[in-house]
Amino acid sequence: MPESFFIVSKEYLEAAVDEVTAIAKMYDRFCKVKPISNLIIIQSKTPWEKIAGRATFVKIAGQIERKMSGVFLDEKNYNLLFGAKSFMCKAINLSQKTINITEIERSLGNMVVTFCNAKVSLEDPDVTIYLIFTDTENFFGFTTRFKPLERPKKLTKFHHELDWKLTRAMINLARLNDDEVVCDPFCGTGSTLLEAESMGIKSIGIDFDEKMCKISKDNLAENNFKSKVINQNYDYMLQIKDSFDGIVTDLPYGTASKISEPPQKLMQNFVSKMPKGKKFAIMCKKGLDSNLKIKLTKKYEIYRHKSLTRMILVK
Repeated sequence: MPESFFIVSKEYLEAAVDEVTAIAKMYDRFCKVKPISNLIIIQSKTPWEKIAGRATFVKIAGQIERKMSGVFLDEKNYNLLFGAKSFMCKAINLSQKTINITEIERSLGNMVVTFCNAKVSLEDPDVTIYLIFTDTENFFGFTTRFKPLERPKKLTKFHHELDWKLTRAMINLARLNDDEVVCDPFCGTGSTLLEAESMGIKSIGIDFDEKMCKISKDNLAENNFKSKVINQNYDYMLQIKDSFDGIVTDLPYGTASKISEPPQKLMQNFVSKMPKGKKFAIMCKKGLDSNLKIKLTKKYEIYRHKSLTRMILVK
């Protein structure tokens, strides 16, 4: 079975590794996942492009050709370059060892040109060959030219709204598949709806603030997205529970919130009214997650600044 590699950002390392794992298992529940620090090796029938296309924190991804104990001189290792007009060699050191990256890349490049007609291109190569070094194993892999999805446009946004990367990661951590529907009961300016639709996932937004509903609709229309936005209180989700498969939301907090309920009471009321059996990923201020009568799969701490740490609660 093919193996793929994914190198993720270390900013939210645990969430980044779990996000890639969740996507891989969502498409292929029998896949094998092996994290090595911020490198993830996945053995799966799912193409690496499909996983990388949804993942938020993946910096580099590609296909593993084989594990290695040294640099290969065998022509078979360069079959991937047949038909390519340009290539680039990249050595990535994730180990504690001192490695001369520049020399390895130069030597490998010289080897490659003896086996094929492709030329070196550092700008936009057809194929990039990777040598990845870790403390336990080394890997020889490659990636073809890969174009990430275009970012959704937003006509109106607020400084306090949830970061798009965390929004996208939450959708993936909630394991929402391409044929499922996500609901955001506090949709605000529509961040969850935009990210979901950009990944091909249908969505429904709810917000009690008519102005926010208008902003969400305008932001969706700017991208020709068709998500439904409903001007109701969050408990309206109970009336439409058969219309969605999971909940992804950022609970309102602080001075930006127009919710009259105190934060702790809002959290408890919201959780008590969530439809049973639904997947979810909820963002809330740290401390609001205590004493909740809810079973979680995972919690993640998201440090924002010295006076604010947020939590992502996943089931």
